[in-house]
Amino acid sequence: MTVICGKALGEDLWLVKISIVIPAYNEALTVEETLKRVHRVPYDKEIIVVDDGSTDGTRDILQQSSLISTMGIRVLLHEQNQGKGAALRTGFKAVTGDVVIIQDADLEQDPDEYPKLLEPIANGTADIVYGSRFLGGTYRFSSFRQFAANRFLTFLSNAVLGARLSDMETGYKVFTRNVLDGLDIKSNRFGFEPEFTAKVVKRRFRIAQVPVTYNPRTHSQGKKINWKDGVKAIFAIIWFRFFD
Repeated sequence: MTVICGKALGEDLWLVKISIVIPAYNEALTVEETLKRVHRVPYDKEIIVVDDGSTDGTRDILQQSSLISTMGIRVLLHEQNQGKGAALRTGFKAVTGDVVIIQDADLEQDPDEYPKLLEPIANGTADIVYGSRFLGGTYRFSSFRQFAANRFLTFLSNAVLGARLSDMETGYKVFTRNVLDGLDIKSNRFGFEPEFTAKVVKRRFRIAQVPVTYNPRTHSQGKKINWKDGVKAIFAIIWFRFFD
């Protein structure tokens, strides 16, 4: 049994509130289905979506869909695109739960896997859980270049930061409110991933990893991250280890 913020939780019954933060940018094709799947998970939860200046109709869906209003989802808006890190910062400021889950709006990863992501926190063995796409023997990526870039960035973060991760760049990160309250995230774009990792490793939070499934999409299907973000991630790993 673990106690978080004065509340007890066990492996089978959650007595705490879970905050699910969903950054969304130009995800009109997938955002509504993502929200349906998140809404179905059987926890006391709040769902916070941050539209990061979408121009493809995502914002209209979030503001006008009767489904969104009936699910009690909170929608926050950026007037201009600022990046995933900026969207997450906005969402983090709004959370009221005791455990936070980051959920991308692109359906590359499945909300039905929340139980195993939450288990290490529920049983008291971790403060943070990374959902690894490389554990369990399933390596599905849209290209070898993406696969190699993810492996290299994870290797570099392990070498520079002293982390022991198999997938630093995973979108699935779950953590307690105590972790969130101890972080000052500054990155606006995809630098969030190495910055988050650098800061939680330096603060010696307990990190667990669990295997998750991954359904990759290509850039033609709407994938946002590119090689420039990979280069920036290299500098971010070094910067947040030695200079920040």
